[in-house]
Amino acid sequence: MKIGISIADFTWPSGPAKLGSTLGQIARTADQAGFDSIWVMDHFWQIRMNGPEHHEMLEGYSALSYMAAITSRAKLGTMVTGAVYRYPGVLAKTVTTLDVLSGGRAWLGIGAAWNEAESRGLGIPFPPIKERFERLEETLQICLAMWEGKRGSEKPLHGEHYQLERPLNVPQSLSRPHPPILIGGGGEKKTLRLVAQYADACNLFPSPEVPRKLDILREHCNAVGRNYDEIEKTAMFQFDLGDNGENLGKVIGGLRWLAGMGIQTAIGSVPKIYETKRLELIGERLIPAVADVEAATAGSR
Repeated sequence: MKIGISIADFTWPSGPAKLGSTLGQIARTADQAGFDSIWVMDHFWQIRMNGPEHHEMLEGYSALSYMAAITSRAKLGTMVTGAVYRYPGVLAKTVTTLDVLSGGRAWLGIGAAWNEAESRGLGIPFPPIKERFERLEETLQICLAMWEGKRGSEKPLHGEHYQLERPLNVPQSLSRPHPPILIGGGGEKKTLRLVAQYADACNLFPSPEVPRKLDILREHCNAVGRNYDEIEKTAMFQFDLGDNGENLGKVIGGLRWLAGMGIQTAIGSVPKIYETKRLELIGERLIPAVADVEAATAGSR
């Protein structure tokens, strides 16, 4: 099982003046400790599950680019970009830039978006959910086309919501055929269908519903002719080992529970992440302990 870290809260005791140096220390420690990936939310305000809206929140791709410069191996992505937050051509260019500057370590994490208050507060159009899913699918199609395109052969892209006269993308991403795509959410009719058709990974909430969600994903894969095994199955988690590792056994048990339902990668938060000894402890004791834990195959449990 692979372990990724999600940084979802930037309200730390040292305050905004030292936020950059603290984030740098977190990223370097996670990279050196063996975390497979580092993720940040793509939100502009703090979300209600984590704290008040006025708590510190960094713009996702700026934060990832900063961390790309001070890390060398961990993959980098948003968990997840709201499809309506950026024009698709600009999003493809932004992820390409992150991929090039990081040496080929970028992921595109994306979803249909849900935070209406944040969007309207900052003047971002927030259409009804049906249209948001339409825009999500068009965004995926545009990003894939821009990553596939060769210089001098850009054809116009005309969809229902977006029209690109010349989808030029130079330099191209280092990740080929494109930066891997993760789609967040467990919606059974739309989200998991989009995973089957376009994505390299899904991301689910850690609940007893996971096996059923993965069985539905397999059905969508069969319907579109996609190899289900090509898709990485990820879930959110919390890595709370305690101050001195006293919860290690409990955390390992939770990860084995996820693997037993078919999850291959756990992407989680760490309480008091600014105390980087907690990341070091995960690297020393947890990551080696679950390295050989294999996910069950959906449909054969």
